[in-house]
Amino acid sequence: GCEVVTFPADLGQGEEVEPARKKAEALGIKDIYIEDVREEFVRDYVFPMFRSNALYEGVYLLGTSIARPLIAKRQIEIAQETGADAVCHGATGKGNDQVRFELGYYALKPDIRVIAPWREWELNSRTSLIQYAEANGIEVPASKKSGEAPYSMDANLLHISYEGNILEDPWAAPEEDMFTRSVSPENAPDVPTSVEIEFEQGDPVAIDGVYLSPAAMLTKLNELGGANGIGRSDIVESRFIGMKSRGVYETPGGTILLQARRAMESICLDRGQMHLKDELMPKYAELLYNGFWWSPEREMLQAAIDDTQKFVSGVVRLKLYKGNVMVTGRKSKYSLYDEEVVTFEEDSVYDQKDAQGFIKLQALRLRTLAQSRYLSKD
Repeated sequence: GCEVVTFPADLGQGEEVEPARKKAEALGIKDIYIEDVREEFVRDYVFPMFRSNALYEGVYLLGTSIARPLIAKRQIEIAQETGADAVCHGATGKGNDQVRFELGYYALKPDIRVIAPWREWELNSRTSLIQYAEANGIEVPASKKSGEAPYSMDANLLHISYEGNILEDPWAAPEEDMFTRSVSPENAPDVPTSVEIEFEQGDPVAIDGVYLSPAAMLTKLNELGGANGIGRSDIVESRFIGMKSRGVYETPGGTILLQARRAMESICLDRGQMHLKDELMPKYAELLYNGFWWSPEREMLQAAIDDTQKFVSGVVRLKLYKGNVMVTGRKSKYSLYDEEVVTFEEDSVYDQKDAQGFIKLQALRLRTLAQSRYLSKD
């Protein structure tokens, strides 16, 4: 007896949005919110995350994780606009997304009621979910109706993920026809693609001199990466709720962006800044993966990370070739790289004799340790 308000967010996933409207209309739903949030998604979520160079467990670019805070925020805003007293999500009771959505809901509206059908109804598998949909007149794509269990897929402008089906066996190789955003590295062009990416305060702003909006930037990087077989990763990850899961990801644009950003930072950041930032990154990545985007500790880390980006501006040149992203040049007006200091030729800036005292001071504790613990035994 409740009025339902639907909200499919257009995060750049492709053709999924309009069919969702038709499904809602067919079910008699009156309030249908379909919003293009691609620019907000990339500008306010993807780019801030990339300023940290975040990788969960050293490999995962957090493509699913970073989309959940924005979806949760808009759900709460729409609930307040329409007077809804509850919000609902379609995440299973085994995964991370239920945590990510609900932590977002409660952070933004502590008294909201959450409805989670996978946990509350008799839906114990994706197959049973399809059966429920068919029994209740909800259209199911033909690709989901095949005899075998379907892949679980999540897509947005940053990535697409695949789980389930044969991927539940961590030894089984993914089938080539599963991939949708990239050619295989073996079938990528035999000629490399050269590209220049310009950065301003840590964020990419132009490709080959053409300035682009955040969403257009990521779209173009996806095209370049996908055409060159870049961005595929096969990962077994540690879910927040305590189990291991295997996922295969395509993140072509994000893979390029990460390499380019690291190259830009390598000449613009001081060693101390860069090393401390790298120490903070795993914690930042874990917070995002576990759903704590709206937490005070993530905001604290973000402020520190953003402060390091004030002088991360310049241009990086890359070569894209058969799944590889190779840096071939970087320049910045804020560069800390000094050719006069680093040259192997004669210079008037650096006195090599100074290194002797530096090394002796650095070795003092090691020499003292050796004399105390080992040499004194005699």
